[in-house]
Amino acid sequence: MAVPISAPAKVNLFLHVGSRRADGYHLIESLVAFADIGDDLRFLPGENGFSIRVDGRFAKDAGAPEKNLVLKAANTLLRKLSGIGGGEFLLTKNLPAGAGLGGGSSDAAAALRMLAKENRLAPDHPAVLEAARETGADVAVCLEGKARLITGIGDILSAPVSIPALPAVLVWPGAAASTPEVYRAFDEAEMNRSTPFGIRREDIPAERNTFIDFLKKQSNDLTRAAWRVTPYVAEADAVLRAVDRTLMIRMSGSGSAVFALYASLDEAEAEAKAVRDRYPGWWVKATTLR
Repeated sequence: MAVPISAPAKVNLFLHVGSRRADGYHLIESLVAFADIGDDLRFLPGENGFSIRVDGRFAKDAGAPEKNLVLKAANTLLRKLSGIGGGEFLLTKNLPAGAGLGGGSSDAAAALRMLAKENRLAPDHPAVLEAARETGADVAVCLEGKARLITGIGDILSAPVSIPALPAVLVWPGAAASTPEVYRAFDEAEMNRSTPFGIRREDIPAERNTFIDFLKKQSNDLTRAAWRVTPYVAEADAVLRAVDRTLMIRMSGSGSAVFALYASLDEAEAEAKAVRDRYPGWWVKATTLR
């Protein structure tokens, strides 16, 4: 059996959203970090063409296998480099869908990393980067799994950003949030950001306490819109806010997962257990964001 690689959860430490443009897209500004938990992906080299099998807790929520972003990424790379070999992907879905944790995008990025290694391509080979961009908006930032500042419509990536390790708890309250619906609610309520964008990579502090203070001054501008679409997001937020030792709480992406930061992983693990005991139907994980 092939050795699996991790497709880590992607977390938006903040997400600033501008008004909708004429083409329907929104300008954004976001700092993305990655967890030490995620989906697992294996690859078994084979004949020409690609296939996929999906298992795991959230396999049923991952959609039809033939529409999986892993296959889209692999086939996109194949169109650019016809000489690469085919095979079967084995995907274990540990991350919930519709949670704002970038599971599908991270899976696709992991597939591209695997194919690059299998075919002796550099991870930053132009065809790999092009395939990532064409597969989905968040796939490129997931290729290396390093914290970065994202701007434009999500297509402009900074160089990696040095951030402190952040013990955290991720909570998904068992209800997905549709990204199009959240953005639609954002537009309909005219929740557009009033302050200008402009955070630069060099503005992001590396020292832990200063970094936390910096994060607290930011926001996720889609939060209230997500609450309208999936009220369980607000409930998860309220549950985490009941803990005195929480350093910061925020929704990731367009929801519906919420994360809280703690001073230590021991505190995060204790809080994760407390939330799981109270809400056994929720998906709750202690992790470290980097």
